[in-house]
Amino acid sequence: MSYQSSLQSALQKASKLDSLGVHLIRIAVAIIFIWIGALKFAPYEADSITPFVANSPVMSFFYEHPTEYKEHLTHEGQLDPAKRAWQTQNHTYAFSDGLGTVEILIGLMVLTYAFSRRLGMVGAILAFLTPLVTLSFLITTPEAWVSNIGDAQYGFPYLSGGGRLVLKDVLMLAGAVVMIADSARKLLQPTTQISRCPATKEPTQQWIGLP
Repeated sequence: MSYQSSLQSALQKASKLDSLGVHLIRIAVAIIFIWIGALKFAPYEADSITPFVANSPVMSFFYEHPTEYKEHLTHEGQLDPAKRAWQTQNHTYAFSDGLGTVEILIGLMVLTYAFSRRLGMVGAILAFLTPLVTLSFLITTPEAWVSNIGDAQYGFPYLSGGGRLVLKDVLMLAGAVVMIADSARKLLQPTTQISRCPATKEPTQQWIGLP
């Protein structure tokens, strides 16, 4: 087999990977939602999202003292009982537990596409809406950008560690669009039910509409 024919054969096989890609996108999105959602029950993760929630105009009301968060921040792996007590009083952990529960449920709904087309569509839509909220943190959260503390590179476009973490949701947003389109195609496909005609006992197909 010549190089050209081998290349053409490989490209033909690669051209059929889109159907596999949709399944992989769903699994990847579900893993992110479930894993990150489970981490929301850990105090260090709840602490790390404090600046995002405290500065969000649609989330800050969940906290008791959203404007006082800066002096109570800790680093990952650091244990400061006084600051942790403040975070508890601030409802930081209660909010994070609730958010984690929602994220885990979204991840599970994304996976249900294999059993329920409708739940799969709901999960895909929620997976699309969630990154929209997350990406808004780039506008509302000062800590999403490098601070002006001496270096020449600060502010836009210099994303901090938190800002880089938020930016990855652009891929989540794009993946959710693919999932929504795939779920819509499946919902538009007619579903048939096999039954037997009482008179002839012959199998017949009956359209039963959207699943």
